[in-house]
Amino acid sequence: MRMNSIILGLSAGLLSSTAFAGDVRVMWYSDGVEGEVIQDLLNRFMKDNPNINVILDNVAYKVVQEQLPVELEAGRGPDIARVTNIKELADHWLDLTPVVADPAYWQTNFGDQFDWMRPDGSKIIPGFMTQITLTGGFVNKTLFEQAGVPIPADTATWDEWVDAAGKVQQSQLLNAAFAIDRSGHRISAANISYGANYIGGDRLPAPIDAGTKAFAEKLVNWVADGRMNKEIWVSASGTTYRAGADDFINGQIAYYYSGSWQVANLASKIGKNFDWVATGSPCGTAACTGMPGGAALVAVKYTKNAAEVGKVMDFLGREDIMREFTERTLFLPAHKGVLAGKIDYKTDDENVKASLEAFLKASGKIAPNAAALPAWKWGTPVYGALVTRISQVMAGELKLDEAFVRIDEDIKAQVAEASK
Repeated sequence: MRMNSIILGLSAGLLSSTAFAGDVRVMWYSDGVEGEVIQDLLNRFMKDNPNINVILDNVAYKVVQEQLPVELEAGRGPDIARVTNIKELADHWLDLTPVVADPAYWQTNFGDQFDWMRPDGSKIIPGFMTQITLTGGFVNKTLFEQAGVPIPADTATWDEWVDAAGKVQQSQLLNAAFAIDRSGHRISAANISYGANYIGGDRLPAPIDAGTKAFAEKLVNWVADGRMNKEIWVSASGTTYRAGADDFINGQIAYYYSGSWQVANLASKIGKNFDWVATGSPCGTAACTGMPGGAALVAVKYTKNAAEVGKVMDFLGREDIMREFTERTLFLPAHKGVLAGKIDYKTDDENVKASLEAFLKASGKIAPNAAALPAWKWGTPVYGALVTRISQVMAGELKLDEAFVRIDEDIKAQVAEASK
């Protein structure tokens, strides 16, 4: 769900750095209720700081992924942006060190993720993670119960999960057994669980390996036998992201692989229609890992109002504000002080509480190959090549062996272009 006024096409003027003294423009996207929460917090900031006008532009995620990078390369952009491809765009972030009140506070509470956001070797303070995310599954408990199919154990493999969901599909006459977001990031958790490693010894992308190939073959076969929702992957092209949340929310699939950021969205839209819970990540032959990550709120170095940006970021990064944001959005926090204290999530939904506990438990099973990726600058090109070529196989446009060759070629081309 994209909150408030969804902007599908942005003019250069909207994306450009603010020209008026005292104005701070924030580009924001939402998966759940966080757009409403951040607007409420910013209204509070402006009441206390009447000389600073914060303009919140709620946009579709596609705008952040596809239009913002073009504007940044042209030396334009908003003053602050919420982004997920934070490492790839790291050269465009402002160093907040001179404009925040206490850089040591930022280092203490957010420093563990700074390398996710800044250029390799840099020591800048670029912003903070609005939340830590972890990929994982969601199960429709009601459908499983109606079908008389036991929910797989924590140690169940991907094959066991798909087989179980397939039995529910047959019993309950569902369109598909399960869905995975159309995202190279999402399937990377499973690839790594089968032993994949993307990072070569020279820190450049390694050729795709047996682990990636093993899970790609499973995905293609699950689409072919009708257990995986094909439309989510073949109804878009290139690197375009598509979530499978609506199919899960509407009770059309028994199992959904996405991540912790979906909890608030599922809670608000499912309500009491059925019982559901997060499950952690299925196991492969090497691990049972999810992919860590998150969305960062970063300052853009093309701003003309750096001092005002610093004040906005100081406010939003305060421990009490971060705690409130976490509790209202149902996110996993990145702020160390918030993590160390009691988090009182604002929900009476037992499905939500159980899901958040499941994600916290799964965070202890992150494989080293997965933990290394958020701070690796070539993650986005790899994710993009994976999703583009595998979806072409699902659509019948390529053979799987051809896709593997194209994936390596695509990645090499992007590395070469970026290295010019």
